[in-house]
Amino acid sequence: MNSNIYGNTPPLLGAKNLTSTKDYDTDVLIYGVPWEGACTWGDYTGCELGPKQIRLSSARYSTYLPELDHINVEDHLSLGDVGDVSIVPHDVPETMNRIEEFAKNLWKSGKFLVGLGGDHGVTYPIIKGLTNTGKKVGIIHLDSHYDNMPHHDGDKFARSTPFMRLYETEGVRNESLIHTGIKGPRNKPETGKYAKEAGAVTITINDIREQKDLKKYANEIYEMASKDVDVVYLTICSDVLDFAFNPGGPVDGNGLTSYELLTMIYEFGKRGLCGMDFVEVYPQQDFNQNSSHFVSTAVLYVLAGHVHGGHA
Repeated sequence: MNSNIYGNTPPLLGAKNLTSTKDYDTDVLIYGVPWEGACTWGDYTGCELGPKQIRLSSARYSTYLPELDHINVEDHLSLGDVGDVSIVPHDVPETMNRIEEFAKNLWKSGKFLVGLGGDHGVTYPIIKGLTNTGKKVGIIHLDSHYDNMPHHDGDKFARSTPFMRLYETEGVRNESLIHTGIKGPRNKPETGKYAKEAGAVTITINDIREQKDLKKYANEIYEMASKDVDVVYLTICSDVLDFAFNPGGPVDGNGLTSYELLTMIYEFGKRGLCGMDFVEVYPQQDFNQNSSHFVSTAVLYVLAGHVHGGHA
């Protein structure tokens, strides 16, 4: 039991349990943000359970990827799981402050950070914590949606708003914020306008699909995100995937295949990332927990790229 994060929940991918220490002596720091704010679409809810279910699902896997030059990630990178941010249900400002401070303390370690959401609203305070360390940040944002509304019924930190808050954040270079995979009518007409006005870059699903060389295009995306910044951060919303590959996420068709997503994030990892998050996994919607299982593979592909790019 002492090896578990809490209850029956193990560290992600067999990582070292760092919940009882501030001595962050591993190369990678994993943490959960079990937060869900306002529902912005019907009663589609439950992603605050994501960190627990993702960890539980990860117990099935090693860190070995034969398809990527037979890399065993744990031979190159030590993994540590620091547990979850302590959130305050129904107190949005306090929770955002807690996430920001928690993330800032982890960023100060200089380690590679892996965050498990939670709804997409958590990405704002995670990156705000990074900018508070003095870093200028570029962002690769993989998503079907811009998530850049000014507010949701007055809530400035809802899952539909984090990139509006990031446009307003001094340490983020908006021209290096790349909205990638955008598609579908669940975007609002004004969201594309907000991105353009902020100077952010939009890459639609058609832009990706029309490329003859996906790996080359992923490197072009990275080049845009890395221009005139200190570090590049990767945030993945599950619904960038087509719903055929993401039964435990928001219902969006015409998305990336799992192969396309993994190919792109491996290339991003090779070029150099400071950290990542994976958000909007809804265990209650997913009987077989396919989406929770997939997160382990996505994290490993990024870390494999990190190693193969010479950053480990």
